[in-house]
Amino acid sequence: RMASTSQPLRGKRACKNIFWAVFPHACFILSLVIYAFLGALMFSHIEGNRKVNLSEEYRNFLQNLWYISRNLSDNMTENEEIFKEKIHALLNAAERDWFVNPKDIWTFFGSLFFCCTVFTTVGYGNTYPVTRIGKYLCMLYALFGIPLMFLVLTDMGDILATVLSKSYSEFRKLQSKILASKLCSGSICSKGDELKSRAQSKVVINEPLTIMEVLKSQPGVKRKPIKYCNAEIFEMLIARESEHTKPARNKNIARWSSCPELARGKTMSRVIENFDKIGKQLEKLDVPIVLMVLVIFVYISCAAAILPNWETRLDFQEAFYFCFITLTTIGFGDTQLEHPKFFLFFSLYIIIGMEIVFIAFKLGQDRLIGLYKKVISFCGEKKMPSKK
Repeated sequence: RMASTSQPLRGKRACKNIFWAVFPHACFILSLVIYAFLGALMFSHIEGNRKVNLSEEYRNFLQNLWYISRNLSDNMTENEEIFKEKIHALLNAAERDWFVNPKDIWTFFGSLFFCCTVFTTVGYGNTYPVTRIGKYLCMLYALFGIPLMFLVLTDMGDILATVLSKSYSEFRKLQSKILASKLCSGSICSKGDELKSRAQSKVVINEPLTIMEVLKSQPGVKRKPIKYCNAEIFEMLIARESEHTKPARNKNIARWSSCPELARGKTMSRVIENFDKIGKQLEKLDVPIVLMVLVIFVYISCAAAILPNWETRLDFQEAFYFCFITLTTIGFGDTQLEHPKFFLFFSLYIIIGMEIVFIAFKLGQDRLIGLYKKVISFCGEKKMPSKK
């Protein structure tokens, strides 16, 4: 009965341990999602409901446009190049907000896309706040959103670093085994087996003495009477057990089940340790930079092959360029998206891609630091005076 009841308890404890191990990562991602949705609601309300005032510049634009069209109709012999220059200069002076309804831009999905470009520091520039309060809130939103985004990148970067390091180590082990199997001939392997068998034949296995036999063999114990000898042996046994043995795991579980405060305190300490370990795996990552460049190329190529399915104006090359500019957070804004709400479903792709690029930049930074150290040490050795 005890064994049958302990199995469900172990399963529940295992599920709780997994939950508290995943909790920090889920907490960061959920916080970023909630922050993005709150920002989308805020900016869609502020910028989408703003009043469009017909400014004096807009009236002058319409008046100049009417003059140009009238002169063109009255004087058909006017040079076409002069007409193009006038139209070009007039359109350069125009602002986009004169011809666009704010509610069409600042929908919920449009505002959500804008929030993602803010805290990811991409900033395409095709959507920006116009009102004064919207600009102030945008600065405040970026002030808290960018550190949160970097925290998510660092946390998930640890996961990717662990996966990459383990995959690379397994690949190296497999490669070494394949090389060893190719280099190992029959004669070499047979000699190795003979050496192993000789080494094993020389090993003499002796049964270990019990604690009682060891204690009775001590000269100080032999000289004392049997009464005091047994008491001293008993005390030595207790001291030995307390020093060299650890409490069994099932006893700890029994104590935790009888006192749930201890289990809760230990679980909370583990969760706090998980928070403190953020960024540790990323510092330990050591893979070739060529491998990271290959991973980035394949990652961007997969997105560049999918993106033209809904962005029909983009081909593979333009989509590859757009994804690279996005993942490196350059964000020129020269490539406009027709369906930004579909690109929002690519948000997970953007976050993971930014982490991969961040890891590649970190590895490149470490390699550059190592190169600088070698150059400085080399120059220092050259300048050191030689001892005669």
